[in-house]
Amino acid sequence: MLELRGVNAGYDQAQVLRDLSLEVRAGEILCLLGRNGAGKTTTMKTIMGLLPLMSGEITLDGQVISNMPAYEIPRAGIGYVPQGRRLFTGLSVAQNLEVGLRARNSGADTLEEVLDLFPRLRERLQQPAQTLSGGEQQMLATARALCLRPKVLLLDEPTEGLQPSMIEAIRQVILKMRADGIAVLLIEQRLDAVLPVADRVAFIENGRNGETLSAETLRGDPSIAASYMGV
Repeated sequence: MLELRGVNAGYDQAQVLRDLSLEVRAGEILCLLGRNGAGKTTTMKTIMGLLPLMSGEITLDGQVISNMPAYEIPRAGIGYVPQGRRLFTGLSVAQNLEVGLRARNSGADTLEEVLDLFPRLRERLQQPAQTLSGGEQQMLATARALCLRPKVLLLDEPTEGLQPSMIEAIRQVILKMRADGIAVLLIEQRLDAVLPVADRVAFIENGRNGETLSAETLRGDPSIAASYMGV
């Protein structure tokens, strides 16, 4: 389980997160929802050690990870698919996947499992990442994170700008990760994209905790989201 307790963080002197607390359980998809600028991406970056904590604590399976350098966080078992994908565009598909494999010394069996999830990438292993379509690049970014064999997977707007067939392919992989016992923290802007897959939804507003509700509750009354999403 990934847990944030009373986290305060931001950029230099600009504080964004204020006493934020979250938990994501194994085999669960928790969606973090809020307006633009609410602190969603900052939360992801803070978990990954890319922003220093001002105070608070982040733990993974009871072990404190918020005192680790950023390069140790993936080795601890957290995979991150950032908004914009952040691929090594000049490297091939295979080389991008090798980066993920090396982070936790994963082997050829892991690579085969990941390519089984994304058969289109298997056909493009020697192709430069920059020549892939947007959907294929998103597949590659997700596949690279899965090469870590993560305990927790962080996904920042993974379906943004994708065509429906690609969205469905990514969605099916996310559901399989949950079935395999991986904790998934998902950022999405659209409630209709979240409700079919999420178990719980945590709202964030001005860097602070809003309500955390079951997806079932929101499916029954989507209007609850209006005050947080500005719709």
